[in-house]
Formats: sequence, structure tokens, C-alpha cells
Amino acid sequence: MLGLNLQQLEYLVAVDNYKQFTIAAEKCFVTQPTLSMQIKKAEEQLDIVIFDRSKQPILTTPVGKKIIEQARVVINEYNRLEEIVREESGRIEGELTIGIIPSLAPYLLHRFVGHFKKHNPLVNISFREMITEEQVKALKQDVIDAAILVTPLDEHEIIEEPLFYEDVMIYANPSHRLHKAEVLTVDMLTSSGLWLLDEGHCFRSQVLNLCELQENVSADLPLHFESGSLDTIRKMVDAEGGYTLLPGLAAQELAFESHKLIKEFEVPVPLREVSLVYSRSFYKRLLLDRLSASIKSCVPEEMLHKERGHIVEWK
Repeated sequence: MLGLNLQQLEYLVAVDNYKQFTIAAEKCFVTQPTLSMQIKKAEEQLDIVIFDRSKQPILTTPVGKKIIEQARVVINEYNRLEEIVREESGRIEGELTIGIIPSLAPYLLHRFVGHFKKHNPLVNISFREMITEEQVKALKQDVIDAAILVTPLDEHEIIEEPLFYEDVMIYANPSHRLHKAEVLTVDMLTSSGLWLLDEGHCFRSQVLNLCELQENVSADLPLHFESGSLDTIRKMVDAEGGYTLLPGLAAQELAFESHKLIKEFEVPVPLREVSLVYSRSFYKRLLLDRLSASIKSCVPEEMLHKERGHIVEWK
């Protein structure tokens, strides 16, 4: 690599990720002058300009993007060497940074985190709550190791491993016609009284697809309100009427009184596919296998099978 060392490659990737020398230095646990000097040295060694410093935030030049893309490959391959040694020795240790979407985090994390830590005490695991679009970007930049989100994504260089399948259910105010219906099918869903998560959330897109509605749906509601919280949306249904849709794990968390407002669809039920996704270059396979097994062991058995329904796409 024309004399470039691994540390310089890590600095290049960090600046490309964060677009600021100060933040990149902080993430790499070095001073900003040290990082800047090493990047300047790398540019001189390669005789190219990797970053356009005249722009704020910093821009990566076209040739710089090619260099950094290869730098990511080199770093991942180097890290893979350590992983091979761990696998051969049987040591289950390391660090994992996992992204998770907001419509899953409050209802899934507490189910498996304790189980995972108990069986993998030497693994340091952390979670970042973010919407799907942010997670895909973070995966491609190696900011997170993997993500728990709704698929299919059909993203280049991203691997999807399904974990479980949540039923999509109706949560309706007692005054709404859907609450009073004896049999519920998807074609009964309309925009009338429908409360939605705000834009950017994959479950919002799934609801719109399921209801065959457009993004600019004009719901017959007492006020216009969108939220990133399923619990907040549910409380608006309680207070103002109407209905919303809830994924299975969120529905299971409801208290008894609220649970009486849940209505299930006739078979085949709409499902959302929850998967563990990661980059094709990811090297911590053993840790991900442990994480996947832990999650599957802590969700209801029926959610491991998709034969009872059909998957609702969101893209």
C-alpha cells in the first residue's frame, strides 16, 4: 500500500465517516493535529488529494473514495485474522455495536440482552437506536457492526438473516368500526381515523403499503399528529379515537385493559420480517451467530415461523 500503515488507513476511514477532523480524531482517541499530520502524510505518499478541505463538511474526492473503499477492505481483512484465532481457540470475546430501529428497541431489547450477557460474559455489546436509512449508511461505513431491523432491504453488499416474524395487529378505539367488526381482513383498512408514525420509520411504510394508501394520506382525525413512538400513537387512539396498527411484540407489552383493544386479522395474517443484517465484509461471524441464537430463544415460538401469514414489504 505504498508505505501506508493500518493506523493511517483507520484515520482515513474515520474522516470519511464523520466529515470532520476533530470528531474523527476523537473517535480514534488521538489529537486532531496527530490525525491531520498522518492523513497529510498519506496523501503525500500516494501523491493524491483524498479530502477536499475547502468544503464544510469535508468532502472525499473521487479518487479518495476509491482509496477509502479499499482501506475498509484491508482493515476488515486484518481484523478477520484475530477472529480466526478466536474461533479456533473457542474464545467468545470481543465487542459488538448493534443498530436497532425504534419500533423494535422498547419491545425486544429487554427480552434478550440479559440472556446474551449471561451466556457471553466476555462480549461487550452496545446498541444504537436509529431509523433504517441511518442504519444502512452506518453499516456501509462500518460505524456499526450489524443491525436489527425490518427486511427485505435488497441493499447491495448487505446480508439479511431473518430472526422472527411479527404479526401486524389492529389497535382500535372502542368507538371505531374496526373494533366492532367480528372478522377483520386487510381490505377493510382505510385512511379514516388512521394514526401513523412519522416519516422515516419503516413501520409507517408497511402500514401505508398494507392499507394501499399514498404517503400523503389525509386521515379523518381531530388533529394532525405524527410521532416516532408507537406508545404515543396508541395513547392518541385512546384519547381521540381512530385506530393504528401495532407489531406483535409491541402488542404483547400492553397492559390487560389496553390489550382488549387489540384485534387480529384473519389468516393469512400480515407479518413483518425482523432480521439481523450486516455488511458482506463483516468478520465477527461467531459473535453474530451467538447474538442471533440469543434473540431467537427469547421471542415467542410462533414468531419463528412465517407459514401463518404473508410478509408486508415496506420499500
